[in-house]
Amino acid sequence: MPGLKTTTYGSGDFSWMRNTDGLDEAMTGAAPIAGFTGGTHYPDGYLPSGLPIRVDDLDNIRPWADAAGAVLGFLKGDHKVTGASGDTQVNVAFITRGNIVLAKLPVVITVPTTAVQPRFFFGV
Repeated sequence: MPGLKTTTYGSGDFSWMRNTDGLDEAMTGAAPIAGFTGGTHYPDGYLPSGLPIRVDDLDNIRPWADAAGAVLGFLKGDHKVTGASGDTQVNVAFITRGNIVLAKLPVVITVPTTAVQPRFFFGV
């Protein structure tokens, strides 16, 4: 059929998880792409699995910042950012608990100290 296009960008690298704890309890929300930086958060055209995000407002998911009231989440799978329609936001799935391998995350993160995060175990 003319006009069809198939693009494969992967389901995501889940090596940042020590086990599957939390994967079956994923949540969803909207991530306005304007809040993310291309070279840092989606250098390959997609938000990568394991990207730390702030999820206290499900209509405004943004990059993680350790601040009072912030709730930490990690993207579950890769989420395509660029597209023919020029979407300004992406619906994403994320986890809010689990066992995280810090060294395997797609960006460097410091274990939260301001925002209380009792749902994650951070290891090396």
